[in-house]
Amino acid sequence: MGKPSTSILITGGAQRIGLHCAKRLSEEGYRVIISCRELDAQRAATLPPGVEVLLADFSTVPGIQGLIDQLHERDIRLRAIIHNAAIWLDDQQGPAALQQMFMVHMQAPYMINSQCAGLFPAGEPGDIIHLGDDITRKGSARHVAYCASKAGLEGLSRSFAAKLAPGIKVNCINPALIMFNDGDDEDYRARALAKSAMGMEPGPEVVYQSIRYFLDNPYLTGSTLPLNGGRHLK
Repeated sequence: MGKPSTSILITGGAQRIGLHCAKRLSEEGYRVIISCRELDAQRAATLPPGVEVLLADFSTVPGIQGLIDQLHERDIRLRAIIHNAAIWLDDQQGPAALQQMFMVHMQAPYMINSQCAGLFPAGEPGDIIHLGDDITRKGSARHVAYCASKAGLEGLSRSFAAKLAPGIKVNCINPALIMFNDGDDEDYRARALAKSAMGMEPGPEVVYQSIRYFLDNPYLTGSTLPLNGGRHLK
């Protein structure tokens, strides 16, 4: 259990998987801070009591630096950083798509990890967890830019694990299908489910369970957990 004086930062924590994990960690007694680009009244209403919000735009270096500066100015003490912020753009959207995904998936984690390692109290448990994507296991002919940026995130995870050991553990979770979007039709859902051995939509709780696995285990760093329902078996 995290100490009351320390906080867990979840980037992109105002919706879907990030929001679920923020709620679950808050229920477990952790102090939770989420970052998001914007927070409208509807999303604000879904946040559990006590979860703090810091606005940050990861599309630019100054935007990323703004979040880092807020953490330092307020002297936040960290138990963990969970890099959940993500963006998905299609290759057909042109070269700018890779740049945008690079900023969110690689530039932001790189800057935050580099400049916030000192916010973890010495001698106390500390974790950095990157949420990658199972797509990096095989690559993708259809989504080259997205896959490349997520593969870079996994590489960052291993390198920071080596750099920050033994004080801070750094690991990666590579999910495949976790939860559908409201607009996904039945045909798409059936095809997506058929790609895994388990053939199910597990929901965001499995991501939370994976995060807790890393938080609770003192002997894991530089590892990648394939949270893919057995897609590698198909």
